[in-house]
Amino acid sequence: MEVIKGIPVSPGMVIGQAFVLDDVAEHIPYRAVAPTDVGRQLERLDAAIAGAVGDLDADRDRVSEKLGPEPAKIFEFHLGLLRDRSLIDPVKRRIETEHVTAEYALSEAFRRLADQFRNMENEVFKQKANDVLDLDRRVLGKLIGRSSDRLAGLEEPVIVIAHEITPSQAAALDTRHVIAVATDAGGRTSHTSIVAAALGIPVVVGCQRVSTHVDDGDTIVVDGKSGVVVIRPDEETIAQYRLQIGRIDVMRGQLAELADLEATTLDGTRILLMGNIEFPHEIDAMRRYGGDGVGLYRTEFLFLTNPTEPTEAQQFEAFREAVERIDGHPLTIRTLDLGADKYTQSRVEEPERNPFLGCRSIRYCLQNLKLFKTHLRAILRASAFGPMKIMFPLITTPMELRQARMILADVQEELEEEGVAFDREVPVGMMVEVPSAALMAPVFAKEVAFFSIGTNDLIQYTLAVDRGNERVASLYTGANPAVLQLIKAVIRAGKRKRVATSICGEIAGEITYTMLLVGLGLRTLSMVPSQIPHVKRIIRSVDLGMCERLARKVGSFDSERKIMNCLREELSRVFPDMDGGWSA
Repeated sequence: MEVIKGIPVSPGMVIGQAFVLDDVAEHIPYRAVAPTDVGRQLERLDAAIAGAVGDLDADRDRVSEKLGPEPAKIFEFHLGLLRDRSLIDPVKRRIETEHVTAEYALSEAFRRLADQFRNMENEVFKQKANDVLDLDRRVLGKLIGRSSDRLAGLEEPVIVIAHEITPSQAAALDTRHVIAVATDAGGRTSHTSIVAAALGIPVVVGCQRVSTHVDDGDTIVVDGKSGVVVIRPDEETIAQYRLQIGRIDVMRGQLAELADLEATTLDGTRILLMGNIEFPHEIDAMRRYGGDGVGLYRTEFLFLTNPTEPTEAQQFEAFREAVERIDGHPLTIRTLDLGADKYTQSRVEEPERNPFLGCRSIRYCLQNLKLFKTHLRAILRASAFGPMKIMFPLITTPMELRQARMILADVQEELEEEGVAFDREVPVGMMVEVPSAALMAPVFAKEVAFFSIGTNDLIQYTLAVDRGNERVASLYTGANPAVLQLIKAVIRAGKRKRVATSICGEIAGEITYTMLLVGLGLRTLSMVPSQIPHVKRIIRSVDLGMCERLARKVGSFDSERKIMNCLREELSRVFPDMDGGWSA
């Protein structure tokens, strides 16, 4: 039995069988096999090489037919390597003598060869390193299969174990078969973690080495509340976790009774609890959990889960479905937030060195007007079917906001000329996600209908901590006094100009922060739908005076440790059965 501590992302506890998701573009972990399995590994290697050779022959013939014999010669290098016994024979010997998997032995051999080419002085030979790695991926794809193919073939419930998964992979997970996720890399508020949490299954990231310690079929326990992964637990440990799972099921039943009740404090202050969603069908879950509407619809996931750029018609259908499903309740659609770790970096010849500070979000849209206008047309057309709000992400300067609004006005004018129906009075707001926007909130308040504070990025940019980097995860906290000062500044600016202000970052769904956020003056919190019942339980158990006193007390502290201790103590006083973290 081995226990690995990671970063908790989504609460819940499950016991299941591991499904190790090897990404052929990443390092293949070392795995030993039994001596009796060596023959099968050699057969797998031969079959993979034969399959890759067949594909290369077909590609060469296809290119020769279309472009002529000269361009087709680029495949000869690949074919030559696969037929080179001096490369393949050592791979087989390693499998036979060291009893390792075929994919590990092959990957190591190709990586060493790629390094040799990189170290050559001749630039032509240096470029061959990329060809070697491309061939490595091609053969490994035959050995372990494409991730999407393996996931699509699942028939039994599994726990996905991986070095890292992308936001699009997370969004494509089928929760009928995937009951939990644990990864080596990642941070609590990385985009992948946000999507995985929205699936409503336990998720633990930042485990650093879990993928190298687990084999397919191993029994695994994932505790998404404490961030613990137990590998090959003994019978006593399994029995203990089953008892805890039983208690969690009882608590879920109690929380389900709150679904039809309003989130109102003991002294009658109404708090709106909204859901953050990626796809229209999640609206049903939001309503089932007792949410009041959608505070954040992340539209970029239409792009992340499609092999090609979605058309205007495809986007329109998704947005119209959302409007119709929500049936008149509040719906805030955020325009495309692409870039950073989402979509754009895999589509450029030279990826940005620091994409989180580069051409992302509204900047990307303003530099890709055709894409942006198509996107806005789809949103506006859907507005004819019911009420909605439009929100621009990652605004850093008034000029960016004005440019975005000008383009929106142009699209409205085009639709009007074409006689296409849309809501001419659709409210337009912005996310406050960077310190510059928070500090300039009084200026922005004159030009928008509402603010939504995006604390995931606000924390990242205020504290200079990469939200997806598990090595600095301990520095990433919403309890930092500087972050709270910026949140207060935005709330204050909104009140003065009567601009509605909400919060849609991950801390909105953390019960440790609930009383503080209400005490600071927020009356709308938007979160992962599954967190709504937990937050509602807190709100219905406190009064506004308690929350405001807590906010004033916290405002006198100068360190996140003091603030977190204070928040946890207050939560424990109200709910002695809680430890300050998430509930079930």
